[in-house]
Order: sequence, then structure tokens, then C-alpha cells
Amino acid sequence: MDHLVATEKYSPYRFYSAQRWGQFAEGAALTLTEDEVRRLSSLNDPIDLSEVRRIYLSISRLLSAHVEASQLLFRQRRDFFKLPHAIKTPFIIGIAGSVAVGKSTTARLLKELLARWPSSPKVDLITTDGFLFPNEVLRRQNLMERKGFPDSYDVGALLRFLSSIKSGQADARAPVYSHLTYDVVPGEHVVIDRPDILIFEGLNVLQTRDLPQDGKFVPFLSDFFDFAIYIDADEALIHDWYVERFMRLRETAFRNPKSFFHRYSELSEDAARAIAEGLWTNINLKNLRENIRPTRPRADLILRKGADHRVEEVALRKL
Repeated sequence: MDHLVATEKYSPYRFYSAQRWGQFAEGAALTLTEDEVRRLSSLNDPIDLSEVRRIYLSISRLLSAHVEASQLLFRQRRDFFKLPHAIKTPFIIGIAGSVAVGKSTTARLLKELLARWPSSPKVDLITTDGFLFPNEVLRRQNLMERKGFPDSYDVGALLRFLSSIKSGQADARAPVYSHLTYDVVPGEHVVIDRPDILIFEGLNVLQTRDLPQDGKFVPFLSDFFDFAIYIDADEALIHDWYVERFMRLRETAFRNPKSFFHRYSELSEDAARAIAEGLWTNINLKNLRENIRPTRPRADLILRKGADHRVEEVALRKL
């Protein structure tokens, strides 16, 4: 379905208008300022304090309830199995959606909102970009034109990282990605040390794989998630956002001589726009249709955006 309208009698979701959704935040304190919201938003992803209050504050309240329920269940299991020294595992939130749809802004906003709960939980944020195969490997395997597709990621490394996080291990290491050089940074890692909450953001974090006929256990990334969010919008809107962002980057980040895309800054506007259209059609749209959007029904919460990047509809999976 292209819209989050309850068209099927047996939908697993409850659907809310943005106005109705915002009412669930009544009484909750807004702990972010306008300047902080502006700093947290991505290029070409306009968001203001009213949108945070209308949409994201309610999400924060919802996640607070889920985290508290998870902690209660942990204590009950610990008592049931008589494990007084069991290590509490982090609550992991997955955020998925197309390129240019606003995943990064959502992830950063939620990280700040969650970290400012009265309990002051430790909240970390990791993106899947660092788990892409290095460009050298992608070129060798003829995968540069499929960068961002499921087969361009080191799935084994992703699973090992999430497994270590969910096992409560200290100092889990995630590789670092540079958007300037468009490549994994050799030898650099970020250390995640037993957070209370981990936000894990990426294009294909809800992706599944073919199941083996012999019934062997095949883990998916989402097996480690406690809650999953999908950021959604019409294809035509995402296309416009992607091309507009590309053209703005051409005037800013691409002008850096060290940028992988520096060559595009020297093209005429028409030539650069043609490049952006080609990248969208041949890579990003294809990835959206084949891999990303099919995972939308696996999310617990779907945020559907309108033309102004503001969320218009919300779908929440029923319990």
C-alpha cells in the first residue's frame, strides 16, 4: 500500500493522524531548544520545535513505556532463572527507510530526547554505514553501483556487533565511515560500552534473507531489536528530496577537494542534475523498491511524511 490508510480489516496497525498523535504527548516536558533542533537536523531536512512537540515527543513517551516494560521483564526473568548477577542488556531501537527520507534526523532527535528522561539513561547511536565493505572490496566485487544494497554490507560484522551489544559485553567496536571520502576509515572504530539504549540506523536494518530449508537458525539484524521504526514517504517526494540535497551538497561539501564527489562540483548545474537523476534511478530508487520498502511492514512504528518533510500519518503496531 502507498498510504498508511487502514484499507484492510485485519491490519496489524492502528493508524493516527499527526494531530491525533501529537495529543499523546500532552503533559510531557519538551527538553530541546530550537537551536538544538536546528543543529540535530540534517541538510535539506527542515524540522522545528513544533514538529518535535507534535511527533517526536509522543514517540519518546511511547519508547519510555516500552523500555520500562522491558526492564520489568528482565527482572522477572532474572528472578525466574535465579540469576542474581545477570547483566541487563541494552534496549535496541532500529530505524529504517530510504536515502534522503530523514532517518538521521529522527535518530539524532530521539537520542537527545531519550537521554534527557528523568532517569538519565545512557543512549548511543550507530549507523550501518561503517559496516559497508571498503570501496576497494566493492570495486573488486563489482558492487560499487550497489553501494547501500544488502550485499554491500559486511553482514557478519553487523551481526557480531549487535550480538555483543545484546549480550551486554563491554567496549563493542563499530567501524567508522567518512561521508567525505565515501569510504570506511581504515583502522578507526567507535567504542560502545554497555548503553541503556542503542539506536541503530540504516537503509536495510529490517532486511530479511532466504531461510534455509534445513531449518537452521539464520539471524537477522532485526532479531536484536526491541523496537523498529520505518520512515516513509511517496517515491516522488523522496526523489525530489534526494536531487535537491545532491544539488545543495554540490555547492557545499562537494567543493572540498578531498570529497569523493568533488568532481561533481565542477559540472554545470544541468550536468550535475543529470548525474543526480541517474544516481537516483539506477541505484537509490532500485534499492528502495527491491530491498527497503518491502521491509516496511516489519516495523513497529511507521512515520509517513508529506511534501514539507513533516509527518502526516503514524501507524503503530497493535500489541
